[in-house]
Amino acid sequence: MYLLILGLGLLVLKYLGVGFAADLSWWWVWSPFALAVVWWAWADATGYTKRRVMEKMDQKKQDRINRHRDTLGIKTKRR
Repeated sequence: MYLLILGLGLLVLKYLGVGFAADLSWWWVWSPFALAVVWWAWADATGYTKRRVMEKMDQKKQDRINRHRDTLGIKTKRR
C-alpha cells in the first residue's frame, strides 16, 4: 500500500511539474508501481497473504471467546 501511495504522489508531482519530481525520469516515477506488483506476486506465491488473514481470524475468534468467558464469569487461561 505504501508503494502505491508513493507512486501516486510521484505521478501527481511529475504530471504537475512540481518540485524535484519534475526533473525525475519517468522510470523513477513508475518504479513504485512495479515494486508493488512484485510485492503482491511474492506475497500471493508464498502464502503470506493467506497466513495474515488466518492470523487475524484466529485472533478475532480468541477475542470473542475471551469476551464471552468474561461475560459468563469464567476465568480465562493465561499462559
